[in-house]
Amino acid sequence: MKSRGKGRRVDLFIFGLGYSAGVVAQMAAAGGWQVAGTSRSGRAGTIAFDDDPAVHAALARASHVLVSVPPDAAGDPVLARYGDALAATGTWLGYLSSTGVYGDSGGAWVDESAVIAGRRGARNQADQDWLARGARVFRLPGIYGPGRSALDRVAQRRAHRIDLPGQVFSRVHVDDIARGVIAGFAAPPGAYNLADDMPCSQNEVVEFACRLIGVPPPPLQSMEAAGLSPMARAFYAENRRVANGKAKRVLGWRPLYPDYRLGLRAVSAITSPASASSAPATASADQR
Repeated sequence: MKSRGKGRRVDLFIFGLGYSAGVVAQMAAAGGWQVAGTSRSGRAGTIAFDDDPAVHAALARASHVLVSVPPDAAGDPVLARYGDALAATGTWLGYLSSTGVYGDSGGAWVDESAVIAGRRGARNQADQDWLARGARVFRLPGIYGPGRSALDRVAQRRAHRIDLPGQVFSRVHVDDIARGVIAGFAAPPGAYNLADDMPCSQNEVVEFACRLIGVPPPPLQSMEAAGLSPMARAFYAENRRVANGKAKRVLGWRPLYPDYRLGLRAVSAITSPASASSAPATASADQR
């Protein structure tokens, strides 16, 4: 890919090198891409988000820009600070959003044509604003992978089984997010759900993680007895199955881990849950 401007070539620039975007960066770099990106503090190897000269210089050289910074109470910080610069570059745009924009569907399947009715207005607005800019908007369900899975929570005795019959949700392995984003480099603008093929209850995932580790499952509890945080309560208040047919058709993407069993086995093979960090067992797309 031909570079634009002088200096070190930057094919892919990422706003917010967090958990998922970091795996995108690693996978792209392994494929020969030059990658640069921001972090909040400008930690080693990154650019501080508010270092305007450095960010503008990188954007001038980038052919692809991926945004993995969630909105805050004031709106989308990337659009607010760098929206004009992005409009001027005419680069490929990608945005990591959340299937939370669909809200509660009562357990029914939702695809990209579903009404945007999530509980977080700022997330809904950011999703729509990036679509209006011609971005590839990747809507993500519960994210898991090494260091951030039900295996870690079970090992740390932080796992819960909540007595909510019929409650299901979708999830996606972080490697499948990265593969989907990279497949999207050649795709038309629009929204794409990146989710596995097997929505199910959180209890089922926890029980399987317990079997892998060889420990008994935690007791079945009500939300009140479990003492869940407001964020966790909000998670259990929504019930939906996320369809991934469009990503398969348009991106040519297939999840490497089409169900949580394959994904957790892969995580178990490369990590030691007992020594993992205290990261959430399954991250929402707002913890990318």
